[in-house]
Amino acid sequence: MDRKAPVFSTHGCRLNAYETEAMKDLANKAGLDDAVIVNTCAVTSEAVRKARQDIRKLRRENPNATLIVTGCAAQTDPDSFAAMEEVDRVIGNTEKMQPETWAAMAPDLIGSTEPVQVDDIMSVTETAGHLIDGFGTRARAYVQVQNGCDHRCTFCIIPYGRGNSRSVPAGVVVDQVNRLVERGYQEIVLTGVDLTSWGADLPGTPPLGDLVRRILRLTDVARLRISSIDSIEVDDALMDAIATEPRLMPHLHLSLQHGDDLILKRMKRRHLSGDAIRFCEEARAARPGITFGADIIAGFPTETEAAFENALALVDSCHLTWLHVFPYSPRPGTPAARMPQTDGRLIKERAARLRAAGARAVETHLQAQVGRAHRVLMESPLMGRTEQFAEVNFETEQAVGSVVATTITGVRDGRLSGRVAE
Repeated sequence: MDRKAPVFSTHGCRLNAYETEAMKDLANKAGLDDAVIVNTCAVTSEAVRKARQDIRKLRRENPNATLIVTGCAAQTDPDSFAAMEEVDRVIGNTEKMQPETWAAMAPDLIGSTEPVQVDDIMSVTETAGHLIDGFGTRARAYVQVQNGCDHRCTFCIIPYGRGNSRSVPAGVVVDQVNRLVERGYQEIVLTGVDLTSWGADLPGTPPLGDLVRRILRLTDVARLRISSIDSIEVDDALMDAIATEPRLMPHLHLSLQHGDDLILKRMKRRHLSGDAIRFCEEARAARPGITFGADIIAGFPTETEAAFENALALVDSCHLTWLHVFPYSPRPGTPAARMPQTDGRLIKERAARLRAAGARAVETHLQAQVGRAHRVLMESPLMGRTEQFAEVNFETEQAVGSVVATTITGVRDGRLSGRVAE
């Protein structure tokens, strides 16, 4: 009988996707057959609901498979998933990255271990960033350099799913990047839960900027990108790299969350709106042409119309281009869930207004690129991205993974149009 390879379903962040790739390798090495693995997200109640919905759907589609649930939602509430009749096993975020966990689930051992394996993640002091050499498209690879979070924002359950902050040593990261470059990857993206806390637990407490400069100094990576960062924690070395390192891409995704100071304090954020505006001004002065994305929550508890207007104003004040808008939903176990809640209809309406503001900002940015020259990394034969992460469509096919000198000829359906520069 032919082997039926495990089916994986991934919810949530880029780090979860990275870990799914590691789990695929671990499951394959363990010889795990006819299994379904759901890697869940716990960032909102809606994320948990969607995970449960996916579990039920996958069970209907795979009635005889061993169904395994892992990820942040499984870590924070293992008993509720274990109680689902569709679920056979629940494993925690630490356990899912351990070869012995998967070895114990080999076909001949599947009934010999406890159905729930979720330990105290707060006791974990290392991250498993060395398990795989990145993942991604043929053009771009992602490298995990940090996991966990030491902060306790009032809306966020993630520290209880990921544990405290822990860093992958710089030497390990550099070795990974070098291997990926040797395999032909043009662009590397550094990922983590709280990326700007990288190094705080390492000897000498090096800042993230040191890691970035070390990668650029010791590897031949053509393009280095950093994922979501906390702007208030950006160190001098990172700001210097933004200003002086052309291989560090001029696009930053910022964890801003709001633009009203009282709401930011109630969120227990570490910055005020003025800090965010000042950072964006300094970064634009240091690196003309840099673009910013941002996470913004609509409808946080106690959000008045005036407070929301401050969040809306942040789009213009910070010159934000790519918005990730999150309609607030109370997450059980967080302080914000016990605060006076904003009406659901207002949350939906405000989220729509934020998205509309983001769409206008994107259109303004794209129109400003017409006639300009860009170096575009091809992700598919007819589509690539600029250094600022805007998508570009081509009429003639280009080699996937190549960096193409491009002239922008127009804008269509939220994407740039380009032709290869002569």
